[in-house]
Amino acid sequence: MRLHVVNPNTTASMTAKIAAAARAIALPDTVIDARQPTMGPVSIEGFYDEAFAVPGMLGCIRDADRDGADAHIIACFDDTGLDAARAAAKAPVIGIGEAGFHIASLIAARFAVVTTLGVSIVPIEHNLKKYGLAERCARVRAAEVPVLALEERNAEALAKISTEITAAIRDDRAEAIVLGCAGMADLAAELADKHGLPVVDGVAAAVTLAEGLVRLGLTTSRLGPYAAPRSKTYSGPFSPFQP
Repeated sequence: MRLHVVNPNTTASMTAKIAAAARAIALPDTVIDARQPTMGPVSIEGFYDEAFAVPGMLGCIRDADRDGADAHIIACFDDTGLDAARAAAKAPVIGIGEAGFHIASLIAARFAVVTTLGVSIVPIEHNLKKYGLAERCARVRAAEVPVLALEERNAEALAKISTEITAAIRDDRAEAIVLGCAGMADLAAELADKHGLPVVDGVAAAVTLAEGLVRLGLTTSRLGPYAAPRSKTYSGPFSPFQP
């Protein structure tokens, strides 16, 4: 099968890191097609960045659909543009945030999320409520590490993330941790070993769930809000994205 993994920001090095994490967990016969848009922010940190990332990301999904993708994965923990992507894409679409939450809920009664910056806490909390999993999440914590600081192995950033995990176990009674950024994908195993509890990487979770949907022959329902967009004119720089 062919899985399209889209990094909604424009940083190619992060796309390569995400692709490596996806390939490490994928089944032997799964092809990982990783892309990022040419328009939008270099990182997504909060509501403002998210708004500017969506058009380019939808363009990547449209192109990957045409190239025969069996499923799409949005590799931003805020699940940037997930609802719009499900409406637009022919193949099923999974966000790494939603995937991480669901996997954590299967292995722990209470989980905590450790994300990058405080500005991302409320968007993640909104998604937890939307997905019906807010009561399972003990707390969303921020390590106050900028997304791009995760591009290279950074001892200070790792220490800050680890400190928040310690606090989540001690103060929030968390039984599992969900890492709240695609840029943390390569840290999950190390942090799980250090802290002695399951640490969920959303990229790996999404790849596994996407493979399951494809094997089950399931795709997005068109009977409700994910019905295909109606044809209409989109003007200005958004004209390439009209249905």
